[in-house]
Amino acid sequence: AMPGMEDPNFAQTVTLVCEHSERGALGIVINRPLEMSLGDVFTQLGLDASQSRVTAQHVMHGGPVQTDRGFVLHTPGPTWESTLAVSERLHLTTSRDILDALAAGRGPEQAVIALGYAGWEAGQLEDEMAQNAWLTAPAEERLLFDVPAEERWHAACRLLGIDLLHLSSDAGHA
Repeated sequence: AMPGMEDPNFAQTVTLVCEHSERGALGIVINRPLEMSLGDVFTQLGLDASQSRVTAQHVMHGGPVQTDRGFVLHTPGPTWESTLAVSERLHLTTSRDILDALAAGRGPEQAVIALGYAGWEAGQLEDEMAQNAWLTAPAEERLLFDVPAEERWHAACRLLGIDLLHLSSDAGHA
């Protein structure tokens, strides 16, 4: 999101657009940790997480839509019941089987879990981009898996060679 984004759902967020078509778009906010760990999720689901290596990982607030629904952004690996290939190196899974595997220590090498998603109707995201509400950068799994959540907004802009401190919140069109 651009520095001038006033919508509290998206101010200073990095949103990974996972699907975009003529019907609309779906994205996951990747830099808003909740006060909830993956261990808390495993407990709520009644899963034995004694073999898990990710119980301390924070769950992200993925967006304002269906905040009770889980989304797992992860590196490719085993086949899960409901997976969307975002790119060759990044997948999005919404089925419980991946959570079962993560709890048992058999999940993907790297994963970020989010509750909720960001959704746009047909043409809505394009309109917001035309209004300079968003900067766009290629999906970069290093940003997702290697950069702490609180640093992702600035790190995403650095991918484009932009320092947010020098960016105006005013938009212009030529």
